[in-house]
Amino acid sequence: MWSSEVIHMIIVGIWESLYMTLAATLFGYVLGLPWGVVLAVTDADGIKPNRPVYRVLDFVTNIMRSIPFLILLILIIPLTRLIVGKSYGSTATIVPLVVSAAPFIARMVESSLKEVDKGVIEAAQSMGADNFQIIMHVLLVEARVSLITGATICLGTILGYSAMAGTVGGGGLGSIAIQYGYYRYQADIMIVTVVLLVLIQQVFQLIGMSIASRIDRRKA
Repeated sequence: MWSSEVIHMIIVGIWESLYMTLAATLFGYVLGLPWGVVLAVTDADGIKPNRPVYRVLDFVTNIMRSIPFLILLILIIPLTRLIVGKSYGSTATIVPLVVSAAPFIARMVESSLKEVDKGVIEAAQSMGADNFQIIMHVLLVEARVSLITGATICLGTILGYSAMAGTVGGGGLGSIAIQYGYYRYQADIMIVTVVLLVLIQQVFQLIGMSIASRIDRRKA
């Protein structure tokens, strides 16, 4: 049962899971980071309040976050085919992962930026800093520990989503668990894939918390 083909399949599954998770997180932050910054800046307590902009973005964020990932994955199959050329496989799965992760990341970023001490922002404003400078050199810098912690949480969440995508041919360890554990009743392979997913999650957690802790000590 544990032939070289099975071992190779699991190794490929680990690579595909890492590929989907890291790529989706990267592209998710490309969209979600500025999205979250705009949410924090345009809120009533932000440095440039803009109620119409905030309400529209807030509404879109809440709606997108309310759609379960598996349903979203099916809903945007036309978009996935348009971008990737197919709707299955690890690369295709990155598209719905990014669409699902971006609003989640935006909300995490918004929450992190709102934790920044108002006194620090007011001090920067009193020294003549404009809004862009405050965002780049005050908000993002002061919130860096919280942002890294949020990124660690996002990595774990996206890893879980990538495993769910295995139910519809998404690839990775999730696909192996479904194909062998559910359809072929090979519980040992399913258990191994679950253990590997847990280990990957723990590695992400360890690295993220270690980086956040080092930065926090330097700040102190």
